[in-house]
Amino acid sequence: MNFDTARFNMVEQQIRPWDVLDPKVLQLFMDIPRHLFVPPEHQHLAYMDLEVPLPHGQVMLPPKVEARMLQAVDIDENERVLEVGTGSGFMTALLAKLSRDVTTVEYFADLAEQARAKLSDFDSIKFEVGDAACDWNDGQQYDVIILTGSCAEVPQGHLRKLNLGGRLICTTGESPLMETWLITRVEEENFEYESLFETEIPPLIHCEPKPHFEF
Repeated sequence: MNFDTARFNMVEQQIRPWDVLDPKVLQLFMDIPRHLFVPPEHQHLAYMDLEVPLPHGQVMLPPKVEARMLQAVDIDENERVLEVGTGSGFMTALLAKLSRDVTTVEYFADLAEQARAKLSDFDSIKFEVGDAACDWNDGQQYDVIILTGSCAEVPQGHLRKLNLGGRLICTTGESPLMETWLITRVEEENFEYESLFETEIPPLIHCEPKPHFEF
C-alpha cells in the first residue's frame, strides 16, 4: 500500500470536501503519517473514511471529523490545550503542532503509554491517566478543550475550566443522532453554542447515556 498516495487522497477526497479549507489544518494531515498511530493489523484502514479500532473497544475518529474539529476550534500557537481521550495519540500530535502545550488524559494506562512512545519527540505534551470524562481536577485553566468521545450532555466541569475566550469541542446526544458543538466562554457565566455537524461517535468511559426503562 502506498501510504503517501493514500494520505493525499484522504485530504483531497474526504477532508477538503467536508468543508475543511483551512490550509494549516490540511497541511497537518499531509505532514503527520496517520498510519504510524494505527495498530499494525489495521494499518490498511488508516486513511479510510471510518473509525479505526483500538484496544479496549476504543476507536480513532474518521479523519474528516478530526479535521472539522480542529478547523472549528482554531488553535493559536500560544494556547494551552486539554485533550480528553488520548487514544492512538494521532489527535494529540495534531494538537501539539498547533498549540503551546497539550495535556492529554487517557482512561486506559496502556493506551497512554503507547501514545507516549509514539510522541516521544514532542516536549510540549503532558500525559495523564485517569477519568476526565466530566472534569479534570488539575487546578488549571485551558484555552481549548477537546473531548474525543461523546457525552450524553455537555460536561459542566469542562466549561468551568475554560479561560475567557476559551473553546470546548464536545459531541452530545445518543445513538443514532449526535451533535458536535463548539462552545465558547464569552463571559464568566456566558457561553456561546455553535452546532458544527451531526455525527455518531462512541461515548467516553462513564459518559454513556443512561438506560431507558420501558414499562
